[in-house]
Amino acid sequence: MKLCIAEKPSVAKDIAEIIGAKQRNDGYWEGNGYCVTWTFGHLCTLKEPHDYKESWKYWKLEDLPITPDNFGIKVIEDQGVKRQFACIEKLVAMADEVINCGDAGQEGELIQRWVLHKAKCKVPIKRLWISSLTEEAIREGFEKLQDGKKYDLLYQAGAARAIGDWMLGINGTRLFTKKFGQGKVTLSVGRVQTPTLAMIVQRQLEINAFKIEEYWELKTLYRDTEFQCQIDRLSSEDKANKGLEYLKDKPFEIVSFEQKEGREGNPRLYDLTSLQVDGNKKYGFSADETLKQIQSLYEKKLVTYPRVDTTYLSEDLHPKIPNVLRGLKYYSRFTEPLLQKPIPKTKQVFDDKKVTDHHAIMPTGIVPSGITPAEQQIYDLICKRFIAVFYPECKVSNTTVMGKVDELEFKATGKQIIELGWREIYQSDNPKKASKDEENLMPVFEEGEKGPHEPFVHQGKTSPPKHYTEATLLRAMETAGKQVDDEEMRELMKDNGIGRPSTRANIIETLFRRKYIEKKRKNLIPTSTGMGLIGTIQNEVLKSAELTGDWEKKLRMIEKGEYESDVFKSELFTMVRELCDEVIFSSFRPIQILHEPEKKEVKPKKARVKKEKVNLTDLDCPKCKKAKIMKGKSAVGCTDFKACGFKIPFELLGKKLTESQLVLLIQIGKTGTIKGFEIPGNPDPKDGKLVLDDGFNVGLS
Repeated sequence: MKLCIAEKPSVAKDIAEIIGAKQRNDGYWEGNGYCVTWTFGHLCTLKEPHDYKESWKYWKLEDLPITPDNFGIKVIEDQGVKRQFACIEKLVAMADEVINCGDAGQEGELIQRWVLHKAKCKVPIKRLWISSLTEEAIREGFEKLQDGKKYDLLYQAGAARAIGDWMLGINGTRLFTKKFGQGKVTLSVGRVQTPTLAMIVQRQLEINAFKIEEYWELKTLYRDTEFQCQIDRLSSEDKANKGLEYLKDKPFEIVSFEQKEGREGNPRLYDLTSLQVDGNKKYGFSADETLKQIQSLYEKKLVTYPRVDTTYLSEDLHPKIPNVLRGLKYYSRFTEPLLQKPIPKTKQVFDDKKVTDHHAIMPTGIVPSGITPAEQQIYDLICKRFIAVFYPECKVSNTTVMGKVDELEFKATGKQIIELGWREIYQSDNPKKASKDEENLMPVFEEGEKGPHEPFVHQGKTSPPKHYTEATLLRAMETAGKQVDDEEMRELMKDNGIGRPSTRANIIETLFRRKYIEKKRKNLIPTSTGMGLIGTIQNEVLKSAELTGDWEKKLRMIEKGEYESDVFKSELFTMVRELCDEVIFSSFRPIQILHEPEKKEVKPKKARVKKEKVNLTDLDCPKCKKAKIMKGKSAVGCTDFKACGFKIPFELLGKKLTESQLVLLIQIGKTGTIKGFEIPGNPDPKDGKLVLDDGFNVGLS
């Protein structure tokens, strides 16, 4: 008997129908020499710390880092999971051959291998590797079954990823929670989660620190065309007005007029990240929502495998393209012109060297029915992009005009579309942009022509950096935080991205779920908890998007046989060990935002404040009670600071403290109410009192 294991019941049913296993049993289909069963996501997982040692159940700094000698797996504690695993285990024991029909990707390979390992599979394993769930694709896949050993490296990479995430997640979370959580809050740390949060926090800090400045620019209108003066922005209105006076009553002269014909290359086919970006930009879908819609379209056989990181098609697909285009009945006005001549086989679309596990996302050509409005929107994006890549390039005319008034240079630019090309597919999507392109026509100018003009001053303000949206965050994760607009360059950097296309949506959702970030309109804002966590993590390796991208690159190299998984795990274990030592023995104490305790507050001992002025330098240090207080450049602190470590900055949470407030804080442990504290991640100022906690750290209550 040949046993097929699919990734879910619906796929198992399709496979069973095609290979003739038509008898339905409890947990599997049977017939024609086959049994077809299924998993539903992870049935097995890595063991938890307490599965290795009972003492590891308790969170203790002295136990860190937790490093099992050998990592084991276990069946997930769920009755439905255990029942289905028992079915698989029984069928594996009866099988002569197993056909792994799991999701054709790293995670799918890991899910199936763990199940087969736990079920003690001893028989040969074959692999069904397909890019769509159409009947044709499944039949072709069964005709070309692969040896399961061909995907050993893919499994090794998946296992290394899982173990790495376990090591950093378990140890990092326990480490920071026990060291800095004060028993009140769990501080979650992760290999991908933490650098992603760090990017969002860093952007917020840049926005908070940004100071808006006014500026003035000199411009002029000549023949209904706006020209901008080619000097630096002016810093005062007075300078701008002087410039305006200089321009008046002087003629405007055209120095040069240049028109160049250019081409706008076709957009690339979608990988998962670029589809999620457009889903967010156009429809406001979260990354997770877009993934759910396209996964459903895949299971309905309407699109190919979605969890991909390439924008190219394999070369053997070229002969099949006309049939797919014919199947897109609702887009016939766009496809009919393409079908009048052969589809070009260009390297911009078809390139085996650029295809990884799967080719780019494309429609299968099956006519959709019964899909939801949200699915229709995602399907429309995919179909239009697929058609657009085979259209001619868009031809444009780029115009640059240089002029001058006396010694000051002016410039105007414009662009006109000469031939729409692939833009024709999208013209009806954004009629405002199309009309704007038409309105952007510039008159023809002659070198040396002169005439009157209308100079004016434009007043503007500098803008702070923009908050991340899900679209821009996905792009930043793809390029490890680097700003990259060029598609070719992005393609080259994908190996160094943070996370994988299939996991990025879940990482963002995890940050929401743990209340480290929140959404305001489309903007992603770090909460005070998220800001506090990143401020607490002093280890730059843990927060670095670039270094996390380097780990991702090594995981991809493991897939290709260019890097040993044991070396990757060893490097990560060393990093976790060093991180634990660094944090456990650190004297760093972050400023905590304290919450009012539920039980009655224990009031500090009353200390009578002298009515006459008290000098800070007359006070004893409240911590060591041996030395005096001294003033530094940015803080007051103990004169024996090296031994004691007590200090209070002059400025806390955006407020400069007065000497009398510092005296109260040091003498009685609490100030009066102070207005207008700036809480990270909170746009509204907060009033409160500064207090010294038991560890002589300053907090807000």
